[in-house]
Amino acid sequence: MVLSKKRARKVIEEIIALFPDAKPSLNFTNHFELLVAVMLSAQTTDAAVNIVTPALFKAYPTPREMAAASESEIASYIARLGLYRNKAKFLKKCAQQLLDDFGGQVPHTRKELESLAGVGRKTANVVMSVGFGIPAFAVDTHVERICKHHDIVKKSASPLEVEQRVMEVLPKNEWLPAHQAMICFGREICHPRNPECDQYPQLYHFD
Repeated sequence: MVLSKKRARKVIEEIIALFPDAKPSLNFTNHFELLVAVMLSAQTTDAAVNIVTPALFKAYPTPREMAAASESEIASYIARLGLYRNKAKFLKKCAQQLLDDFGGQVPHTRKELESLAGVGRKTANVVMSVGFGIPAFAVDTHVERICKHHDIVKKSASPLEVEQRVMEVLPKNEWLPAHQAMICFGREICHPRNPECDQYPQLYHFD
């Protein structure tokens, strides 16, 4: 049974209250680095990405340097990450697209971001919200698991349905704090196995 809009909002806001200072865990200093880091984070931990990006960003500080590199050269910097060969291919192509289509700058609309190689809806939403301050809600594995475990959505809900439900339940100014807090909540409390959510009764008791 899916919670009402009011109760679903209460659950998410309690999660935000548990992690009020949650911040992005990927390290970056500009929009290009953010885009690359989020692309690399697919099926890999943010901690692992943060290990490889300092050398990667030093070698390829802008799309121009990355587009000029070979796939194997890029791959050598990210070889410890999952799917690194595919990611290297996407990074090179994406960098070239940034040069060809956007003057070497990272675009800020979802349509433009999703036109880039290796960029899906989740990555676009992260870049929009974290990088540009544009209201968007990104759904990763933690967010999807939490929303299903706490009956915010149906167990069969797709990532897009999770995104739409949370955006319906919360005001725009809470979308990014909710995303960040839910990632922390998923890592520390609502684990894939043996979740510890029952230790937080405020998530279940409603007025």
